[in-house]
Amino acid sequence: MAANRPSEATAPWWRDAAIYQIYVRSFADGDGDGTGDLAGVRAKLPYLVELGVDALWFTPWYLSPLADGGYDVADYRTIDPAFGTLAEAEKLIAEARQLGIRTIVDIVPNHVSDQHAWFRAALEAGPGSPERDLFHFRKGRGANGEIPPNDWVSEFGGTPWTRLDDGEWYLHLFATQQPDLNWAHPAVRREHEDVLRFWFERGVAGVRIDSAALLAKDPALPDFVIGSDPHPFVDRDELHDIYRSWRAIADEYGGVFVGEVWLPDTERFARYLRPDELHTAFNFNFLACPWEPEKLRTAINDTLSEHASVGAPATWVLCNHDVTRTVTRYGREETGFDFAVKAFGTPTDLALGTRRARAAALLSLALPGAAYLYQGEELGLPEADIPLDRIQDPMHFRKNGADPGRDGCRVPMPWAAGEPYAGFGATTEPWLPQPEGWSGYAADIQNGDPDSMLNLYREALRLRRSEPGFGTGGEPGIRRLTWLDAAPGVLAFARTDGLLCVVNLAADAAELPPHSAVLLTSGPLDEAGRLPHDTAVWLRA
Repeated sequence: MAANRPSEATAPWWRDAAIYQIYVRSFADGDGDGTGDLAGVRAKLPYLVELGVDALWFTPWYLSPLADGGYDVADYRTIDPAFGTLAEAEKLIAEARQLGIRTIVDIVPNHVSDQHAWFRAALEAGPGSPERDLFHFRKGRGANGEIPPNDWVSEFGGTPWTRLDDGEWYLHLFATQQPDLNWAHPAVRREHEDVLRFWFERGVAGVRIDSAALLAKDPALPDFVIGSDPHPFVDRDELHDIYRSWRAIADEYGGVFVGEVWLPDTERFARYLRPDELHTAFNFNFLACPWEPEKLRTAINDTLSEHASVGAPATWVLCNHDVTRTVTRYGREETGFDFAVKAFGTPTDLALGTRRARAAALLSLALPGAAYLYQGEELGLPEADIPLDRIQDPMHFRKNGADPGRDGCRVPMPWAAGEPYAGFGATTEPWLPQPEGWSGYAADIQNGDPDSMLNLYREALRLRRSEPGFGTGGEPGIRRLTWLDAAPGVLAFARTDGLLCVVNLAADAAELPPHSAVLLTSGPLDEAGRLPHDTAVWLRA
């Protein structure tokens, strides 16, 4: 049974939780068909308890053609047969909760699958029908309507419009198979409110909202003008009324929201976290930040400041199912993350990346707020190179093959070095190929190695749970971090109760501040007791 944090009596669980992201398709295969499933997750619940996480966030497990990894949802009330059944999902939610682990599910409100009943009905009904009002159908421009209705660019590249045989075009900010919903239509709002209730009634503790800033569109669907305010489809003011209605539902069930909100404007970002809207939102500024001391310090300060303005806890994350894995990213010359610069064949020093990723783990887990951990990060998995003929991510194809896509961070997990497919559970080759040497990262090998990445995460999460100073300290405590004087290139800060974190990004070893005990290091101190470069330590003052 997962132990309660000392701060739980004074702060809601989600304010300083450690939340583990599960990409079901690649986590563990319970029936041997090459695809991860809910039976596989249930079998690994003891592993997750031992790891020390407070909640599991599941990427979409609903009925889907999987044109975009499940983010093309055909039915929110049905589990995709590749993963299991609704009864299995309910059992998993209940079993995890009995072990002290809550469940967060994913909702994708911007769009549905082109196989969703609503969209199939819209296609059948034809132009001008009420069924098409649930989406964004338009006539094209040009003499014969052959030009898309506007000049917008898809999130995956290319035009976000697809033309049908009847001459009309439909909008999809992502893949062609993901038609955007019309959030000005009351039926769209009612349906999503019903979906939220459906899952809260089945025991989920929270909901992650995909592409949370994209739902509302300018009804005129105008061409995009650089600098236009408001933007025709990003961060429109109409969104806040939607999320206020959602918050009222969550409050009925004691549920929480985390939004995927990619916005450079910190003031606009913070609006989503007002007390009557979302509880939390992902902190992408920290995730995308290069491994550079001043930029990291600025990202941390900006994050704490913007969240403090609305009384919300920050979230800290190094990687997710869309982002190049931390070990690989930190082993490259450019250590930040940007979708626009992803490319094949980027040189990577995995030893350097691993050293930095270990230090980054202690840095992120020492910061005030909630921490998200993507599956496999605790094993130090690198980004995998997927053979061209096995790539499935639509981002790769929408960008004409220039982008390697996101499959490299979604390769099935290695559990047991001596078993076929590294113990993933498949008796046939998994849906994505595991690269050579993948079994060397297996959990069973790392379990017996006290210096492994897995045991570093376990100990860090244990300390984070058992030491009150790592908690938020209640509502007023979201900014309880004090920077300490340190040498150039060194990040050093104090939390409450005498806890210190020091991260050395300088070339030379750094002297440690006065302390009574070393709690945990990402790597050994040198012979003089100094902190080597690209190493982090937790201390007791």
